[in-house]
Amino acid sequence: MSEIFVNKAGKEVERTRCEIYTRVMGYHRPVTSFNIGKKAEFYSRNYFKENNANAEFSAQFAC
Repeated sequence: MSEIFVNKAGKEVERTRCEIYTRVMGYHRPVTSFNIGKKAEFYSRNYFKENNANAEFSAQFAC
């Protein structure tokens, strides 16, 4: 199930589509089954990433 895409250089490349799943209400759903509004909300999410300074602080002062 591969498709032909055009990359930034303008060359055609063969790629395999990747299905993205997300957890919704306790179970996993494919993003392709979402409506337009839900897809927009999913792609505009900001993900939290803890940096090392926070981990060191937590390790130092954990009970």
